[in-house]
Amino acid sequence: MNGRWRGAAPLLSGPLRYARWLYPGLGVKRWLIVALLGALLLSDGITRWLTAEGAHFEVNQLIDDMFDQLMPLSLLSYLFMIVGAVAVVVGIRQWMRSIVLAIAPRTKPDLVDALMSRRLRGGYKIVAIGGGTGLSTLLRGLKRYTTNLTAVVTVTDDGGSSGRLQKELGILPPGDIRNCLVALADDEALVTDLFRYRFSEGEGLTGHSFGNLFLAAMTGITGNFDRAVKESSRVLNVKGRVLPSTLDTVRLRATLVDGTVIDGETNITRSHAPIAKLELEPAGAAPLDEVVEAIRDADAIVLGPGSLYTSILPNFLVQGIAREVAQASGARIYICNVMTQPGETDTFTASQHVERLLYEAGARVCDFVVVNEEPPRRLLDVYAEEGQAPVQPDRSAIESLGVRAVGASVISETDTVRHDPTKLAEVVLKLIDECVAERSSFVKLPLPPAPAKEVASG
Repeated sequence: MNGRWRGAAPLLSGPLRYARWLYPGLGVKRWLIVALLGALLLSDGITRWLTAEGAHFEVNQLIDDMFDQLMPLSLLSYLFMIVGAVAVVVGIRQWMRSIVLAIAPRTKPDLVDALMSRRLRGGYKIVAIGGGTGLSTLLRGLKRYTTNLTAVVTVTDDGGSSGRLQKELGILPPGDIRNCLVALADDEALVTDLFRYRFSEGEGLTGHSFGNLFLAAMTGITGNFDRAVKESSRVLNVKGRVLPSTLDTVRLRATLVDGTVIDGETNITRSHAPIAKLELEPAGAAPLDEVVEAIRDADAIVLGPGSLYTSILPNFLVQGIAREVAQASGARIYICNVMTQPGETDTFTASQHVERLLYEAGARVCDFVVVNEEPPRRLLDVYAEEGQAPVQPDRSAIESLGVRAVGASVISETDTVRHDPTKLAEVVLKLIDECVAERSSFVKLPLPPAPAKEVASG
């Protein structure tokens, strides 16, 4: 795995907290075994030395004489093994804890948490590109395996609270940024309730979420939206970082197949005519330097999940991002939507999603596409009323585009049909493992077939 560790299981609390010492990869068990073997060799060596020197002092005999009247000697061996093992474990644990306290005397660290945090910091470097709720779903799963996460988020949302704040205060729309911060927050449950709280009354407050107002206030304090996001990440103890794809104020413009031009993300999603071309207005928006550096240094770049035209593609319309992803050495993975998107991808199959992604990006931005192969069962009628249907996983058509199709069961069906964070993260990590193994060995994985045709424009 190229020296990287995929991650740790989620932390436990209560009576099971000490079971975390048994998690693989912490390095605790191996050093306990080394300590035990060392203690055995040391005691055996001392005994042999004393015998070689002619000493007749037998410790075992002295102990047997002391405990002979208290219990059978057969039970004494078991008692001593249990007490000895506990003493070794407690002693090593407290020794390591003392070291941690000496380094950070102001804190009261949990040693297992500290070890897990260290392992998470050694996880894969993953850049996730997108927006909306799909990106936050992916991040929620990946943060259990690595903290080397960079979320690159679109800034073209012009509806709801985000749109109002953009128009009234001139800041970038904070909604998608807020969702990603919440997903990566250390105490996600509390932060979710707080940041998603939406005011239902109050002059000027109605409809605004607390999280959006928090980012707007932080922008006013720091004087810069990028700085506001970084300070908010610090306050929330975010596991990773969240970056807007650009700091320029932009909006989406779509040209439909009938020639009609529509401005604004909200208007585009309301249109039910097929989209022929997508662009940013004004053109030439520049990416953050940190975004470019993260892409170049990544072990993997993951696109989506999310709305193709309004969450994923806007990031590739920012100057240079598509080129950087196409030239990146890391694995490039596209997470195809589970359901079609009204007004954007009506009737689209998985291969059509990939085809449009490659065409609009103007570069080869993905080598793998994850498609869901478990269709929803309970909510089909509900979604059908909204004009949505499951995306058909036409894998052979995907392969003909020169992209490897990876079928998996990655959905969660509750009151909505969405990707399951844990299932999705496991599929993504498995793909990254394969790519890292291929790069670090002489065994090459089968390459997908060459594209059978050029990517179409319509």
